[in-house]
Amino acid sequence: MKSFKSTCSYCGVGCNIIVHTDRDGRLTLEGDPDSPVNKGMLCSKGMNLHYTVMDRSDRLLYPQMRMSKDMPLQRVSWDDALDRAAAVFKSIIKRFGPDAVAFYVSGQCLTEEYYIVNKLIKGFIGSNNIDTNSRLCMSSAVVGYKLTLGEDAVPTSYEDIELADTFLVTGANPAWCHPIMWRRVEAHKAANPDVKIIVVDPRKTQTCAYADIHLQINPGTDITLHHAIGRALIEKDMVDNEFIANNTDGYETYKELVFQKTVKEAARVCGVKSEDIYWTAEYIGRSNGFISMWTMGLNQSVVGVNKNVSLINLNLITGHIGKPGSGPFSLTGQPNAMGGREVGGLANLLPAHRNLMDPKDREDVEKFWGGTKIAPKPGLTATEMFQALETGKLKAIWIICTNPLVSLPDARLAEKALSKANFVVVQEISDKSDTLKYADLVLPAAAWAEKEGTMTNSERRISYLQPVVPPPGEALP
Repeated sequence: MKSFKSTCSYCGVGCNIIVHTDRDGRLTLEGDPDSPVNKGMLCSKGMNLHYTVMDRSDRLLYPQMRMSKDMPLQRVSWDDALDRAAAVFKSIIKRFGPDAVAFYVSGQCLTEEYYIVNKLIKGFIGSNNIDTNSRLCMSSAVVGYKLTLGEDAVPTSYEDIELADTFLVTGANPAWCHPIMWRRVEAHKAANPDVKIIVVDPRKTQTCAYADIHLQINPGTDITLHHAIGRALIEKDMVDNEFIANNTDGYETYKELVFQKTVKEAARVCGVKSEDIYWTAEYIGRSNGFISMWTMGLNQSVVGVNKNVSLINLNLITGHIGKPGSGPFSLTGQPNAMGGREVGGLANLLPAHRNLMDPKDREDVEKFWGGTKIAPKPGLTATEMFQALETGKLKAIWIICTNPLVSLPDARLAEKALSKANFVVVQEISDKSDTLKYADLVLPAAAWAEKEGTMTNSERRISYLQPVVPPPGEALP
């Protein structure tokens, strides 16, 4: 029996696992007992991950191509497939310019895959038209961190969980969606009954079962609630004035903003009791360690950035940041959404959290990439790509490890856009993807346990994934 270390590919917790293979190639797995992330624990998804590897009934095995839109896909060699992709992209770029092509990637990609595609289009093709399905979930947190902290850098780790005594969980159901991380919160509260958990959610979820306070707000009133908690903290004199004076700007403006509504007025808007808002402020204010946690409930909103900012401000005014047991903690949904952000796999970013619109940042990356020239204008975002395909501004798109017909907010627009595109490449593992219907070229990809690389989890911990089994057919990483 051989053993390999890897990382679960289901969510952003990033649980480390050990995969065992027997003589017949059958796989078993267990949580890595030495992992600082999951300490040997696995949820039901992680425990059954190896079955997805062994079940190859829906796998794409060979490159396929159609020479015209009304022809069926036919099996071709990798050489023919790549020659066709290169020839069509080259022709479109020559005729319409580099911004006529785009790459749409995924938080399922390994960090190295993100980096290569990012360098290809930004450093070689000369366009910034690369974006990821992580745009649909984490881009609000990215901008929220930049506006409040100056960097898209999560300042909290899982080790802080055992050092905190108050948790504010909003726009998230980690008991179901980040279960192993939440097990640590549960265990911490069980060992320390005075630990307080406040859950903000219009619904009653499994996470609410652990709440000391459940703020069951009216949908869309998150910012009003955050401001009310901020006002209550100020009224109770539970802000960290020294931290505010030494480390923040704009406090007086913030104070004016949160005082536009009384706590009682805000409570009526939110549909909660004002007493619960004051108790929330009390728990936060007297904490030695306070962690705010959130995910898609805040991020996937037309005012998602403002929701992020209003929440992070609660950590800032109380000084609960940059010290053990404290900080804002956005929980990534996909296993490598964070890795993509780190290597600049978004239309407005460059590797190492550099800003594409900053001339000095562009110059640094240009030198590192060997003297290439990076365009100063940000590329099309995920939704903008499909709008541009629909209008004809964008001619070709290369889709990697994501199904926009399921994940984009306007699936009908995506369908119409792909039907109008001059050329569509789909790099995918499953033959069940709806997007294949519109593909001119299909490339079979390697899946989890079939390739080597790294992923970065919610706390920015980088994990190495070893290849365990070869990809089926002619699939490649």
